[in-house]
Amino acid sequence: MSNPVHCHSRRLIILLTCMLFPALAIAEENADPTAFVQKAILVTGASTGSGRMIAETLAGRGHLVFAGARKQQDLDELNTIDNIQSIRLDVTVQSEIDAAVVTVKESGQKLYAIINNAGVGLSSPLIELDENDLDFIFDVNVYGPYRITKAFAPMLIESRGRVVNIGSIAGVQTRTFYGPYSMSKHSLEAFNDALAMEMEKFGVKVSIIDPGGFSSNIGKNIYNRLKAKGMNFDDSLYKEEWEGNWVLSGGDLSGYKGPEDVVATVERALFDENPRRRYMVVGDPGRADATMRALLVRMLELNANQPYTYDREGLIELLDEEMAKINQP
Repeated sequence: MSNPVHCHSRRLIILLTCMLFPALAIAEENADPTAFVQKAILVTGASTGSGRMIAETLAGRGHLVFAGARKQQDLDELNTIDNIQSIRLDVTVQSEIDAAVVTVKESGQKLYAIINNAGVGLSSPLIELDENDLDFIFDVNVYGPYRITKAFAPMLIESRGRVVNIGSIAGVQTRTFYGPYSMSKHSLEAFNDALAMEMEKFGVKVSIIDPGGFSSNIGKNIYNRLKAKGMNFDDSLYKEEWEGNWVLSGGDLSGYKGPEDVVATVERALFDENPRRRYMVVGDPGRADATMRALLVRMLELNANQPYTYDREGLIELLDEEMAKINQP
């Protein structure tokens, strides 16, 4: 014989279920899609420059920012900012990366995005470049984003989040003594594209932002590295070119525009429903022109007098087809 108390309990549960779930459905339907939702975001190289501004801007908008830095003074300063939790994070040190993963997990927050901002510059003729210096720049600019992305990938897949890589227009063009830096940033372009294709199946969106012509410490850091190595070019095959190189005057870029446009573009890549794979953000039209021409020249060189080639009309047809794809909303 059925227990009357149990029967009453089951009827009550059924009644509450019928009342509750329609209410939840209505609440979800009426939810404001523009309502703010806090996101947890990791920013590498957040101690100075654009990385610091990215971290401060996102935190100021209410997001929880895990800000990576190497020096204790920078870590302490970052921790004084609301919504920022600093993390000791050298992207060349795997143990610090592993510890950062633990810190983020223990916060109880779902990681929405990583911003691979940490980077270094280097200036040298390629045939006079110390191999250790090449290892150094690739360790930070290429292996750094690779290590960070690999370590946090499971969390990004879980949240169907974002990866934003900070590249450079030097990744698609170069000039004298820019070879080492351009090589590293060109590698980052390939990393970005392959990663975007591979993460698409998980709903993780990947973008690269290519700045150029903005105020930063990169020139000063290159100067300081050259100075630490003795900066003697008397025996260089490029002695005359070194004498006119802007880095040797101190690498001061303070006269350029601030990185506000870069930061705004990072926000687009993070929060637009359909972010672009690639953004170029330059401080003046001349740099945009030089970058686009460099890409066009490469395309034309690949096309000219090759076994399989296009005439002008064929190239224009290709251009129209690809522009239609890129310009889709």
